[in-house]
Amino acid sequence: MPQPSPCFDVAVVGPGPVGAAAALAMAQKGFRVALIGPSSARRDGRTVALMDGSWRLLAGFGVTKRLEDEAAPLATMRLVDDTGSLFRRPPTEFKAHEIGLDQFGWNVETATLSAALLDAVAGEPAIARLESSVSGMHADEDMAHLDLADGTALGAKLVAGADGRRSVVRAAMGIGGKEWQYPQAALTTIIRHSRAHRDVSTEFHTRSGPCTTVPLLGRRSSIVWMVTPEEGERLIGLDDGALGLAIEQRTHSILGAVSIDGPRGLVPMGGLSVERFSAQRTALIGEAAHVFPPIGAQGLNLGLRDVAALVEAADARDPGAAGGLAAYERSRASDVRTRTGAVDALNRSLLSDLLPVDFARGLGLLALDSIAPLRRFVMRQGLTPSGR
Repeated sequence: MPQPSPCFDVAVVGPGPVGAAAALAMAQKGFRVALIGPSSARRDGRTVALMDGSWRLLAGFGVTKRLEDEAAPLATMRLVDDTGSLFRRPPTEFKAHEIGLDQFGWNVETATLSAALLDAVAGEPAIARLESSVSGMHADEDMAHLDLADGTALGAKLVAGADGRRSVVRAAMGIGGKEWQYPQAALTTIIRHSRAHRDVSTEFHTRSGPCTTVPLLGRRSSIVWMVTPEEGERLIGLDDGALGLAIEQRTHSILGAVSIDGPRGLVPMGGLSVERFSAQRTALIGEAAHVFPPIGAQGLNLGLRDVAALVEAADARDPGAAGGLAAYERSRASDVRTRTGAVDALNRSLLSDLLPVDFARGLGLLALDSIAPLRRFVMRQGLTPSGR
């Protein structure tokens, strides 16, 4: 006789940082969870700035204890207009102590974060780790049904799609989305430098997009440098000495002499906005629900806010009930769309050389620099969900 398919309260598809965090949060709420998908974490020079709210969420799983020896604090965030605009402003700095914090958050290698989360998953008895990928899915009123590539079939009251911008879950549930590409690629790597960063992250706004230095422990920082795809291919082909010099020149030597101290990657830039964040027995989280350029440390933090909102909305008796999913939809619509629109507008403004656009961007930076209540509001909004 055929074996009955296993049934879970929640199936999380995608074992990246957002998916692993969702699995841990759902297990912590008392649900039986399956975390589905092959692990693929690799070091490519990418780091993530975990803002205060995200750090506190991860602390609830005990994950931050695993990161403390490798994460660096972010006490100041500096914006530098390096576009050559007639309306460019002097550098604008946001300091964590202005809103009563010692730091905005902590910066850590993405691969290190992924490994720490998956270690926590392995130690959680309420989570079944399934390494196969999802090949098909459908849902009815009572249950979502998943077919895995290894022949396994399973059911879940709720499926959380955390399987990225090419989400199988989103496609299976017929959730439409709008995708777009930017004429940019992000070069990522880790550098060592001769001057102390003093826990300051600096975002240079250039005509090809931001070039951002983010502190790591010691005299090390991560780099996210947005350039044209052609320039990205040229830069990634340089030897370590030439690339270090190019980064030093691009960042105006604020960190002194630069040498390459880690792997490097080149990521094409694009965006994604979905029509809705949920469907029958299904919710989208992380990059299955939203994608935008790495500006203002919003990407992964927004995905972790998805996790917090989904766990809060999930009914303890039926996590995939229509009422809970409707509450999740309402909670994410404004937050995600507002942030996606703001990051997209800022990125496009940097790529434009129109004087009215330059004037508007300069006026915005002037307002942030001059109006203290507005500064504090913007800083808090960078740490917590809109309206919460």
